[in-house]
Amino acid sequence: MMTAARAGRPAGRPARAAGPAAEGLARRPRSLRTLLALALVAAFAVIGLTSLGVWQIERRAWKLDLIARVDRRVHAAPAPAPGPAAWPALNAGDDAYRRVAVGGRFLAGRDALVQAVTERGAGYWVLTPFQADGGFVVLIDRGFVPADAAKHIPASQATTVTGLLRMTEPGGAFLRHNDPAGGRWYSRDVAAIAGAAGLPQAAPYFIDADATAADPGAPIGGLTVIAFPNNHLVYALTWFGLALMAAGWSVFLARDEWRLRRNAVSEQNAGPRRHAFQETHVDS
Repeated sequence: MMTAARAGRPAGRPARAAGPAAEGLARRPRSLRTLLALALVAAFAVIGLTSLGVWQIERRAWKLDLIARVDRRVHAAPAPAPGPAAWPALNAGDDAYRRVAVGGRFLAGRDALVQAVTERGAGYWVLTPFQADGGFVVLIDRGFVPADAAKHIPASQATTVTGLLRMTEPGGAFLRHNDPAGGRWYSRDVAAIAGAAGLPQAAPYFIDADATAADPGAPIGGLTVIAFPNNHLVYALTWFGLALMAAGWSVFLARDEWRLRRNAVSEQNAGPRRHAFQETHVDS
């Protein structure tokens, strides 16, 4: 009878687990279907994230060009304010922040007060209709007044206005809608303000008036804030970083799978030799 010592195992030491239970402790190579699915996910992730990064780089180039164009418009000599013939072609990309000038007279008593928060505190933008010499009406943002001065705004006698062409701001502000019937305005919605004032042939834009010497209590002009968020480089680096992480995960997955398959082949090759050794050891 073969004893434990003769079988090559010291007496009293339990036998090492063998068979399917022991093999299940080690992770086996993945199936071909699983590998294909993982490869597709990794490929789509890398391609998609890289595409997003490239798109942000293109957006950054577009934004820098926009900033340069607006800067040139702001510092250019004033051109005549566009009349009705030019209105259909006006757009933000080509016309916003153009420096313009218009001659005519203000229509007193039709001010619209638009709530605003500026570097001078809370108050209102004062939009007053201006009858242009060209036969149309354009709203002039004369500037800012504090809330406590809104009831005593002096009329302007200016006959020429110079400032920046601004596109309409329809609808209202965040969580606040313009109320034309109640005279409550939260954005400079040209069409709605002109309609509430009964003004036909109003221009689809308004003009932010330049700063001028004004009477006490008059609106303060020249407070236009020109700021274009430009975080596209940060976004691009983020997307490219995620793409690198996805690529690194793919490489790690491939190396792990290669290691598992190499170990599996080694186990298969070592199986017959180990079995032959055990038979020889027992017979001896």
